[in-house]
Amino acid sequence: MAAVESLPPGTPSAMRNAFGTVLSALILVLIGVLAFSIRLFSVIKYESVIHEFDPYFNYRVTQFLSKNGIYEFWNWFDDRTWYPLGRVIGGTVYPGLTLTAGTIWWVLNAINIPLSVETVCVFTAPVFSAFASWATYLLTKEVKGSGAGLAAAALLAMVPSYISRSVAGSYDNEAVAIFALIFTFYLYIKTLNTGSLFYATLNAIAYFYMVCSWGGYTFIINLIPMHVLLCIVTGRYSPRLYIAYAPLVVLGTLLAALVPVVGFNAVLTSEHFASFLVFIIIHVVALVYYIKGILTPKMFKVAVTLVVSIGLVVCLIVVAVLVALVASSPTGGWSGRSLSLLDPTYASKYIPIIASVSEHQPPTWPSYFMDINVLAFLVPAGIIACFSPLSDASSFVVLYIVMSVYFSGVMVRLMLVLAPAACIMSGIALSQAFDVFTGSIKYQLSSKSKDDAEDNTSTNNAQKDESSSGKTDKGEEVSKERSSKKGKKKEREPAEKPSVKSKIVKKKALVLPLEASIVALLLLIMLGAFYVIHCVWAAAEAYSAPSIVLTSQSHDGLHVFDDFRESYAWLSHNTDVDDKVASWWDYGYQTTAMANRTVIVDNNTWNNTHIATVGTAMSSPEKAAWEIFNSLDVKYVLVVFGGVIGYPSDDINKFLWMVRIGGGEFPHIKEADYLRDGQYRIDSEATPTMLNCLMYKLCYYRFVETDGKGYDRVRRTEIGKKHFKLTHFEEVFTSHHWMVRIYKLKPQKNRIRGRVKKLKQKTSSGVSSKSVKKNPWM
Repeated sequence: MAAVESLPPGTPSAMRNAFGTVLSALILVLIGVLAFSIRLFSVIKYESVIHEFDPYFNYRVTQFLSKNGIYEFWNWFDDRTWYPLGRVIGGTVYPGLTLTAGTIWWVLNAINIPLSVETVCVFTAPVFSAFASWATYLLTKEVKGSGAGLAAAALLAMVPSYISRSVAGSYDNEAVAIFALIFTFYLYIKTLNTGSLFYATLNAIAYFYMVCSWGGYTFIINLIPMHVLLCIVTGRYSPRLYIAYAPLVVLGTLLAALVPVVGFNAVLTSEHFASFLVFIIIHVVALVYYIKGILTPKMFKVAVTLVVSIGLVVCLIVVAVLVALVASSPTGGWSGRSLSLLDPTYASKYIPIIASVSEHQPPTWPSYFMDINVLAFLVPAGIIACFSPLSDASSFVVLYIVMSVYFSGVMVRLMLVLAPAACIMSGIALSQAFDVFTGSIKYQLSSKSKDDAEDNTSTNNAQKDESSSGKTDKGEEVSKERSSKKGKKKEREPAEKPSVKSKIVKKKALVLPLEASIVALLLLIMLGAFYVIHCVWAAAEAYSAPSIVLTSQSHDGLHVFDDFRESYAWLSHNTDVDDKVASWWDYGYQTTAMANRTVIVDNNTWNNTHIATVGTAMSSPEKAAWEIFNSLDVKYVLVVFGGVIGYPSDDINKFLWMVRIGGGEFPHIKEADYLRDGQYRIDSEATPTMLNCLMYKLCYYRFVETDGKGYDRVRRTEIGKKHFKLTHFEEVFTSHHWMVRIYKLKPQKNRIRGRVKKLKQKTSSGVSSKSVKKNPWM
């Protein structure tokens, strides 16, 4: 290597290296452009709009940050959410996404590029997807070289699982968190390979950015300690491992505690305890290795006994403290989402609010093929390639893929964590396969050319032998002497020949027949083409449609359903600013951001009792529901109904979760009362409790007027109760396609009239009319 490095710049090898570097940089730029452009289908097909539910809250927070500044953001108390409790925004959000987009907006405006906050929010995810692809290249390059890195970066740029959370308009925490996750892993591997304290410091800073961005940072702070412990157990400890881990725990924990939403949870919750335990273990191991280098073997045994004994005592004390902390918590120091990952049945048993979220459900087998496609078949080959040879870096990515496969099998949302690992493994597999196949083709072609050259030389030698048949005996003696010398040389070099032969055998073992190599190479190219086609289709059709605007294709063309924005616009223009709107928590963020009205619950789901109260109101009869909403100062109730157009994600399909969550806090709400023989029905066989609950009435009020039968296109049946009137609620708005319906609570007129009648009766029985005060409400 020293000879190669000392070559002058004009040599062929130096030119080849420079050309390879420039070509790699060009390919990376094209990969970044691909990652950005493939996520623009949503803007091209629809418009530049924020998607889903959570992104609307992030957009609203970014607007506040850009308008009022960072200090106002940290102290912002939002009184338009969770009425009458409110919410401290600065202390309850992961600020990484908001601060990143706000900084981009500020920089662009500083250099006279006047983009709106909404435009910056829409395109933040596609930009960071390019960054994530480049980070994947760096990580995979540290493991298996630049060829595997380029392949992995190209795969990540198009993988559908990542596209689903990073299309233009998907302004959620994962938009920047996946880049932070991959970049943190890259810096850890870089530090592990180099032993540089500079990269270790950068690793802690990258981890801090990850903590600011997403609650999934606990995956990092548990995966890295597991890898460190694996290296120690397998005898692969080195000073580089210590430098890679110890600064991360110390600096990373201190920086994580600075994030308000994390705070002291960085040292008090069970998700972080594994890192502290491994931190103690690695110090004990480091001390043992240090003592071994300065003591004699006899003294070393005594010192090791002492060090290990003290280390065990310290570990036992730490474990005892951790056990005490865990025992003092009703959930064992774990959050509900973490417990649902360790025990997939935990949420459905104890926290139905977590189980009710669709992205917290286990994935199906087709979802793997949809989200990672052919990568599922390449991952095993990549794992095998990582074991030849096995290094610290390759063992880390193997551990990464194993853990991500488990967690993705528990929660479909964590398919997003699996995607980078699958791309890294698939990139390694493709790179190794291309090396073998192209090397085999090159070897076979070169060997054929050598055989042809040998045939030509053999014919020439035969002609020379015929012309030299008249040589003297002296020449024969000289040849005998030379042969004897060659024999002596062969006797002197008996040990070298087997090693050379073994190398040739190993080289030939990796060589495939020419025809097989060409066919395999074509199959790999076809596999890549199929992957590209699937990814483009997923980006253009499956994941580009925003949930705020729905479309449907039929024989008479494309139909657009813009009922959500129509309804929020009605609320904004036809209600008072201080009016309170009640709905299921799914629509809280959108109502606050788009209608600028106060909501009772929203997507933060931090207060289970408050959500259960709304669920109880929706599950109760009309009068009881009116009393609950009136006690919360609610003026309007919003429900989403899809029975007319066949929209399946409506409130009727979510209703059983409202019953379960409400029944968890208020025992008089029982799920069995809403089921007929264990089945959820809304037809004539539905239970009286179901037919008389508020949710049923608000969704199916006047529904029979649409077709004369009351046929629900989602449930595919006629409703059971078709003709009824509302006594405590009045319909004030129904969207064009009946997707959103808004009702207003009627005032307490009946009670006032009753009091007036009693007063009139008293006056007629002899009480003077002068003593009766005029009712101010009449």
